[in-house]
Amino acid sequence: MKKKIRLGVIGIGNMGTGHIKNIEAGKCPEIVVGAAADINPAKENWLKENVNHPVPFFTDAEEMMDSGLVDAVIVAIPHYGHPVYAIKAMKKGIPVIIEKPAGVYTKHVKEMMAVADETKVPLAIMMNQRTNCIYRKMREIVQSGEMGAIKRTNWIITNWYRTQAYYDSGDWRATWSGEGGGVLMNQCPHQLDLWQWICGMPKSIFAHMYFGKWHDIEVEDDVTVFAEYENGATGTFITTTGDCPGSNRFEVTMEKGKLIAENEKLLQWVSEESEPEWTKNCPDGFKKFPMEFKEVETDGKNEQHSGVLNAFAAHILRGEPLIADGREGINGLSISNACHLSAWTGRKVDLPLDDEEYYNELMKRVATSRRKESIPGASPTNLDGTY
Repeated sequence: MKKKIRLGVIGIGNMGTGHIKNIEAGKCPEIVVGAAADINPAKENWLKENVNHPVPFFTDAEEMMDSGLVDAVIVAIPHYGHPVYAIKAMKKGIPVIIEKPAGVYTKHVKEMMAVADETKVPLAIMMNQRTNCIYRKMREIVQSGEMGAIKRTNWIITNWYRTQAYYDSGDWRATWSGEGGGVLMNQCPHQLDLWQWICGMPKSIFAHMYFGKWHDIEVEDDVTVFAEYENGATGTFITTTGDCPGSNRFEVTMEKGKLIAENEKLLQWVSEESEPEWTKNCPDGFKKFPMEFKEVETDGKNEQHSGVLNAFAAHILRGEPLIADGREGINGLSISNACHLSAWTGRKVDLPLDDEEYYNELMKRVATSRRKESIPGASPTNLDGTY
């Protein structure tokens, strides 16, 4: 009989239930739901109604991890708790996959990374957009260097529209102590990850944010970011939860053309000529160099969450590659933290980030947050909270 990974699910909320449904639908043939944990006892009823076999239920995640009923766990709780329970799992020798983001502040994520390095226990992160054929092909082209160096990156990702009812659906949402941020921390970790995964990490960030501009919330819901890269390239990243209709358009301009990802298509303008050389040597002040335009063909695969879980199981069972190692979550989070620090201080922030400065600034806001109860990781001395 083919071995299956008994997965323990920590948090039976939106994401936890979604993962369980994918497993129950047969999308993850090497995974079975082994147990589940949530501090809300009523969640056990959801399991009984939606899973076709008995699932042991715990109100304490560590008790579940110590039960011997799980081979690996997925952490699907509010953001501060991701590193907390990942560290607990790895110290027990249990492979773990965390939901995005990797955490709320880089200092905490680096602690998680250190434990992963020390224990050698598999640590993965649910960066499911890396399975999208459009972004995989875009990365392949950019990283190959066939179109020359990057000159400019632009991502306008404003189709994250949310109503006030969304923010009112949980007291942890859109608070510094509960969520650790707004649109950058909740909706955009995937795009921030893809931005750096495809184009590389910027060397500095300058950001302007509006906090509670379009909604009655204390965190950001409108953001404009300016990035600079080591080679002199620049980038912008614009996002909000207040635009309807919104846009999702990612452009990368390079020396020999441009790529645009939009409307589930990847468009390419490409030339054998290099723009810097053409600009320098062309005798005609208005003549553009010749370019070929085409829609780029991809393999069409986009396995999303189930694809990430399947790779996680294959990694545990056979040592196959992860979609995203959990340590890689530090990159997008560093950009997000740098954006907040820049907006709070009004200055350009260099990367790598000053972890202590960011943490201290965040804790000032946690102390005055609307949601006074701490959740895992919000305070270094308080690890109690809600899933």
